[in-house]
Amino acid sequence: MGDNCIGNRRTDNILEEMGNKFDNYIEATNYLFGKIAQFQRVGVDAYKPGLDNMHDMLAEIGNPHLKIKCVHIAGTNGKGSVSNLIAATLQMSGYKTGLYTSPHLVDFRERIRIDGVMIDEADVLAFINRYEKLIEDYSPSFFELTTLMAFEYFANNEVDVAVIEVGLGGRLDSTNVINPELSVITNISKDHTQFLGHSIREIAGEKAGIIKRGVPVLLGESNAEYDGVFIEKAKEMGSKLVFAESENRRMECQLKGLYQAKNINTALAAIEELRSNNGYNINDDAIKKGFSSVCDITGFMGRWMQISDKPYVVCDAGHNVGGIASVIEQLQTEHYKRLNMVVGFVSDKDIENILKMLPRDAKYFFTKASIPRALDSELLRLKASKYGLKGYSYDSVASAYEAAVSESADGDMVFVGGSCFVVADLLKYIGKS
Repeated sequence: MGDNCIGNRRTDNILEEMGNKFDNYIEATNYLFGKIAQFQRVGVDAYKPGLDNMHDMLAEIGNPHLKIKCVHIAGTNGKGSVSNLIAATLQMSGYKTGLYTSPHLVDFRERIRIDGVMIDEADVLAFINRYEKLIEDYSPSFFELTTLMAFEYFANNEVDVAVIEVGLGGRLDSTNVINPELSVITNISKDHTQFLGHSIREIAGEKAGIIKRGVPVLLGESNAEYDGVFIEKAKEMGSKLVFAESENRRMECQLKGLYQAKNINTALAAIEELRSNNGYNINDDAIKKGFSSVCDITGFMGRWMQISDKPYVVCDAGHNVGGIASVIEQLQTEHYKRLNMVVGFVSDKDIENILKMLPRDAKYFFTKASIPRALDSELLRLKASKYGLKGYSYDSVASAYEAAVSESADGDMVFVGGSCFVVADLLKYIGKS
């Protein structure tokens, strides 16, 4: 990877042969971000349901997704944590491991990794130059194109296995063209209801759409409200259904936060399935190393991540009702004199129900992430005031963070979150990468 290779051919040779439109990575990614709307930035206008476009584009580039073994991860919350835990363990077991996740926080290349190393800028540049006509012809969504990039990169670099995280939903997600060795569904709660349905059973049905015929499926968290959806779908597809919560597995883990216990259990159950029924040689020592150093191994960030000791600052990317509930549960275990909350949300979330959950004894620094979907900070402050949440509004995450830190004394805590994009802006501001 350090040689910037694509397959066995050097990237610069490929570009020279093609006659490239873009001379450098910045030009290419500016085209990528400008040409193709990102759902994460603009929301519904960037959403392109259906798999026909993906199948057609994959056929154009030789169907690289059929050349790699995969583990497929869906779910409302926890799929990033579970994906990274599985990938870290596979890597520690000696497997050349691809990892495809979203969204990125600081660098676009975080989405596509092999053995924890981000895709090289030269490989991104080569891909966009190579398929600029395909992009013009098919007008893919941002996520379709990045999924295409990941599949080709993993295939050309001959990974042993790739852990693929669903972007949104499951049934119509761009990643749902693969035939994995194991499907994992972490949990179900209400999120993206404008696309996935307004009931838990409807949302579960969309997530269950990743279940493939004869492929085992693991359900991370059981719930009487939706278990039947997965039981019926697994039966229909002739797939073995495993309930992770049938056992309570524990492991020392670098990911902190009470809510990670469920993700740890889910990941451990998935690893058991891979080594007992799929022939993976994964020993206990590899599992311990993978879990205890997952962030160091894969570069995972933004989950109950401590930023500093003085003042005590933590950020977390939980952004829907389920994710915020986990954050609140964790905050209740923390010891502090005063809690300063830097929060911002995207406008299409269930803001009212989230605000009802937030602690009323905290001081709030309402902010707006640097994306079009972000809810205006002053409007957020006004909404929050109806629920007894008091504070001031700030135009940027950086200004809100600095204000919260400056008002924190010894023994106080600063929490930053409410959105992946608030966390992303914070990490960029403090220079994390």
